[in-house]
Amino acid sequence: MRWANLLVALAVVAASAGCILTKDLPDPALEIPDRYKAAARSNPDAPPPLDWWRGFRSSELTTLMEEAQTVNLDIAAATARIRQADALARIAGAALLPTLNFNGQEAYSRTSGSSASGLSIGGRETVNYTASLSSAYEIDFWGKNRDAALAAEEVSNANRFDRDVVALTTLAAVANAYFQVLASQDRIRTAGNNIASATRILEAIKSRLQAGTGTDLDVAQQEAVLANQRALIPPLRQTLAQNVNALATLVSRPPESLRIAGGSLSSIVPPRVTPGLPSELLTQRPDIRRQEAQLASATANVGSARAQFFPSIQLTGQGGYQSSSLASLFQPHAAFFNAVGSLTQPIFDGGRILGNFENTKARQDELLQTYRKTVVSAFADVDNALVAIRQTTEKLRLQREVVAASRRAFQLSEQQLKAGTADIVTVLNTQLTLFQAEDVLWQAQLARLLAFVSLYQALGGGWEPKVLEPRVERPVNAL
Repeated sequence: MRWANLLVALAVVAASAGCILTKDLPDPALEIPDRYKAAARSNPDAPPPLDWWRGFRSSELTTLMEEAQTVNLDIAAATARIRQADALARIAGAALLPTLNFNGQEAYSRTSGSSASGLSIGGRETVNYTASLSSAYEIDFWGKNRDAALAAEEVSNANRFDRDVVALTTLAAVANAYFQVLASQDRIRTAGNNIASATRILEAIKSRLQAGTGTDLDVAQQEAVLANQRALIPPLRQTLAQNVNALATLVSRPPESLRIAGGSLSSIVPPRVTPGLPSELLTQRPDIRRQEAQLASATANVGSARAQFFPSIQLTGQGGYQSSSLASLFQPHAAFFNAVGSLTQPIFDGGRILGNFENTKARQDELLQTYRKTVVSAFADVDNALVAIRQTTEKLRLQREVVAASRRAFQLSEQQLKAGTADIVTVLNTQLTLFQAEDVLWQAQLARLLAFVSLYQALGGGWEPKVLEPRVERPVNAL
């Protein structure tokens, strides 16, 4: 009855403190826009699928993406961090359960056989056997251990979202590196064609020199153009090799074992993607979910720190058998037990508990501000990607017009050069304009594809398809 009365009293105290221990996530006070500023419309038709990279219609890119998901070392390390966090969560949750230990002991002792006068009186030898169970339990009235376990679970959730962040970053890096490989191959091929064109012009100028209608200066100028085009090849090949090696690292292979066929940016189909609603971004982007889980963990830590101001209630007990004879160890008369209930109330600790509480509150506020910034930055990332897609698309259209006009001017100047009526300065200018315009065209195509990758990354990757609720047809009452 004494124990029952004590437990009832403690329960009443805990219930009275419940209003103090109510802990909810702090309100981030965010203004969620109805639509993205750069979006054409707010109602999405087709949000990005989970395998968003298939929208580019490149089988080689798809193979690299799928391989990176299974063998990338950064993703593997992030997965290992999840297992670590899960183990720490189990450790934190162990405080909610009682501990139980078994103790088996054989004690042998011998007293001294020497008396005060120095005479031998014979020593006494004893053997004592003990078998017992001991248990301890802290009554978590104020939620200290429960909140600590909840904080560890939220850290584990944050690590899961962190793994998603790493995976999304890895996949975006694979796509960007692959498109860089294609762009380098296109620019190398274009540089080779320009070298052939410059060589052809040089031969025509040399023919004019032999005919007496040209000068050595004309030949030297064209030789400089040709040499400049040849000098562009080594940096492009270096960029190509660097991006192939980057792909090898992303798929955890040595560069010697990776073969990238590549091709051309012209074979890549720009996908059609809609950004969805800004409110959906909060549940889609893994970095936002990670910050939200970290904020929840900090909030639980605040509750655990607050509970340390209240008394700690410990229940301990031990029971078993003890005998000087092994044969009679488990007899009823050899049984023993003890039970202890203790209450510890902090009175003065030099401000340790208060300092810990203030530290956890400040940590919670820090994560709240970080969460708010992550959300605001996410909206900006999507708008920036949408603007980049729109502007790079327009840039690509205009650059194609530049290339078409430059090619026509170069062809006309080459025809006039062969006919002997062209000004050499005009020929030099038209070919340089064409060479630069063609190179810029490939860079514009690359920038557009990278903008699409940035949009997928800003949206948090692919989205789970929405499950539509089945429509229930109401029966029509018969007349």
